[in-house]
Amino acid sequence: MKEIIGYDAKRLVRNTSGLGNYSRTLVNDLAATVPGDWSLRLYAPDEGREDLRRQIDPRPNLQYSLPKQGGLGWVSTSFWRTRGIVSDLQRDHVTLYHGLSGELPLGIRKSGIPSVVTIHDLIFLRHPEYYKWLDRKIYTWKFRHTVKEADLIIAISECTRRDIIELGQVPADKIRVIYQSCSTLFKQREGDDHLMKVNARYELPARYLVNVGTIEPRKNIALAVKALPLLPDDLQLVIIGRRTPYADEVLQEARRLGVSHRVKLLHNVPTDDLPAILQMAEVSVYPSRYEGFGIPIIEAIQSGLPVVACTGSCLEEAGGPDSLYVSPDDPAAMAQAIRQSLKGAEGREERIRRSQTYVQRFEGTDVATQVLHLYQELLKSKT
Repeated sequence: MKEIIGYDAKRLVRNTSGLGNYSRTLVNDLAATVPGDWSLRLYAPDEGREDLRRQIDPRPNLQYSLPKQGGLGWVSTSFWRTRGIVSDLQRDHVTLYHGLSGELPLGIRKSGIPSVVTIHDLIFLRHPEYYKWLDRKIYTWKFRHTVKEADLIIAISECTRRDIIELGQVPADKIRVIYQSCSTLFKQREGDDHLMKVNARYELPARYLVNVGTIEPRKNIALAVKALPLLPDDLQLVIIGRRTPYADEVLQEARRLGVSHRVKLLHNVPTDDLPAILQMAEVSVYPSRYEGFGIPIIEAIQSGLPVVACTGSCLEEAGGPDSLYVSPDDPAAMAQAIRQSLKGAEGREERIRRSQTYVQRFEGTDVATQVLHLYQELLKSKT
């Protein structure tokens, strides 16, 4: 039977990482997996960024749908995404709608269109101290509404599933854990010429730890800076992310500890250069206090790196049993785990190999197949 699946594509066309990567990877994999007579429609409030749209593979079963109204700018498109989109879904005879970034429009349940929502994390409820008061209130309202509207919920980790049950009072049988799919880009080994060019472009040190992600207090990269004085003097820390006020705090802490010459911040690094930077590193550090999943950990493992991360959320799920985990407030433990992960350390290479086997569960179309089966389950229950 022909089905028309609609998607909330706002993050897909606007966000360069996180929710955007999840949306683009899943849609590409699903377009290659669904039955031949199915079609996928991407509902976005505007055209977004051309470079992000180009990351969606052109296929005959994929098309975009933008709001028809104009003249009111963001007010109009915001209303459309919150409520008006339901009329467009009915007009287009959409048979199932998937909110890819934790939101569903008002009235989707009343419309009779079955709905699935992917919830990535509830950090705004678990750690409200990292959010502005108004943002927290808006996110909480959207979450409460969405879990009532949804027929089924996808949690991207067991940690997120537990949070949805506890903080949202949602029945466990309404939630399915389907881990976030991950690109295999970082598995591809870079050639020596490219490695040399990237090394020269960023003036990378001979030995370095690497951290990739948003530079914000919750990500806790200051822990790795505090560990540096306890590590070999020739080992440096390369942090890749957008310059933020917290980045300035991290640099100030490095100066206080006398290790500022061992900390290098890189901004506006294109995706094409990331695999090379990772492959030339010695260890990946990801000391975040709380995450919904942890794609940078998987990318580091794919790149052939051992990972040192923190306990307290879902990072053990992402990195598996052969990565090392420490308290987010223990610089000495962080330093010890890094020493156990440096080149030449006993068991390092075997732990990397086992970790690479572990993360294969997150790669490619297996995730799309699980989502497709969920769609089929829901559609069958509604007939």
